[in-house]
Amino acid sequence: MSELINNSRSRKELLKHMILQLHEGVAPEAVRARMVELMAKIPYGEVVEVEQALINEGLPETEVLRLCDVHTEALEGHIDLAGMKIVAPGHPVDTFKQENKELIKVADQLNVLFSRVADEMQSSGKEKYLNTIKTLFNSLMDVDKHYRRKENLLFPFLEKYGITGPPKVMWGKHDETRDLLKNAINALNMPGEFTTEMMEMKIDLHLKPAAKAITDMIMKEEEILFPMTLDKLSEADWYEVYRQTLEIGYCLYDPKFTWKPQGVEAETEVSAEEGTVNLPSGRFTTEELLAMLNTLPVDITFVDRNDKVKYFSQGKERIFDRNRAILGRDVRMCHPPSSVHIVDQIVGDFKSGKADSAPFWIQMGGKFIHIEYLALRNEKGEYLGTVEMSQDLTEKRALSGDQRLLSYRKSERSESAKKNEQADAGGKVAEPDHPVSKVVLDARPLLAKGIHPLAQVQEECAALLPGEVYEVITPFPPAPMIEEMAAAGYQTRSETGTDGLFHTYFRK
Repeated sequence: MSELINNSRSRKELLKHMILQLHEGVAPEAVRARMVELMAKIPYGEVVEVEQALINEGLPETEVLRLCDVHTEALEGHIDLAGMKIVAPGHPVDTFKQENKELIKVADQLNVLFSRVADEMQSSGKEKYLNTIKTLFNSLMDVDKHYRRKENLLFPFLEKYGITGPPKVMWGKHDETRDLLKNAINALNMPGEFTTEMMEMKIDLHLKPAAKAITDMIMKEEEILFPMTLDKLSEADWYEVYRQTLEIGYCLYDPKFTWKPQGVEAETEVSAEEGTVNLPSGRFTTEELLAMLNTLPVDITFVDRNDKVKYFSQGKERIFDRNRAILGRDVRMCHPPSSVHIVDQIVGDFKSGKADSAPFWIQMGGKFIHIEYLALRNEKGEYLGTVEMSQDLTEKRALSGDQRLLSYRKSERSESAKKNEQADAGGKVAEPDHPVSKVVLDARPLLAKGIHPLAQVQEECAALLPGEVYEVITPFPPAPMIEEMAAAGYQTRSETGTDGLFHTYFRK
């Protein structure tokens, strides 16, 4: 049997067989034990090849996603990392790993606190205990930037080398983790008195699963994803990842080293060279056209007739992440696995002529976001591609009456930017552009006493005068409060201030 397992082809077939056994309902514990018994070590690349092969052979990505935790847990500690490339400080993989170390520190702190729940909930330090857990979960929310860099920068390069299945599976796990974190935050922010029994239930149902999802992903990254990407991506690819990383940001870690591979020059960014674009109803210089597209208060993305991303606008108020790495990428790869079927349906219906527009609207971060997909057709009605247009309609949605007198919107540069500059210089909290009249509630003292501020917020917001804004300051995102106030008809907006606190605004 050992000779069989030392053969790469046989080893991969065995791993595939065992994953399919899970798919067919064989008990996970039995399969896991068999994997450990037969596979002393399996090269990291073979795990990726097997996942890709299963998807290519028709096993749905959702099913691979469901089985992912079981087979990776069984393989933990049994994946052969011999031959994995060593990277220099500052390399994107080094940064990912340093972030993972910080995430593990937070998860370890939480696990210690979970084990002390019975004692801490009965002590005089109960409120400090609860606030510490909330603070640590707020830190874990930063993992979103770590995941977005993988989704928007790393995965496009893997797709270029024909590796599409495993990134889709991993993106699906990202979304599961995001949902678990959101549920954990909501559970911690629920109003009412926390008893020991209630906290134990929250830990088991919400908090532990969220923290474990993050540490499980770290294993998948460090034992499978990173070794494989180091084998596949060129130094020029990695330098593009490195250069675009700042557009998204870092997770709990600030790199201390710059990195540039020898012999690799940065890809020259295309500028708006002077020229003329002639249209039936007029003409632009390329500079004018670029300025117009980036000045319109919408996010625009164009996908061509071959389903490849060809262009995105770069306005001041971006709603969704867009990086140059998505250019030339199949549009299906730019969306979470859970929404790919919707993208397929929209594109298919546009191509067939069944539809020309698909509007959506969502509540996101206290904002009302309108998203619309529009089919582009030439004069003959032939399909040219799809435009995705996203817009923040929070303020426009509240308009009423007439605006017949001349007035100007405040310039983002002259007002908001100046405020931020002043905040950086003077330590004051930068605020968004809101009406001058404002009522402020710093909810931290109430929370420290175990009093949920929702009732006070509801009462005082009901007394707001026209044009007044109510601001609530909290150490964590007040998601349940935002939902309650939005349901009551209030406009909401929430953001992180320069002080690291969450500033949430309500207006009638």
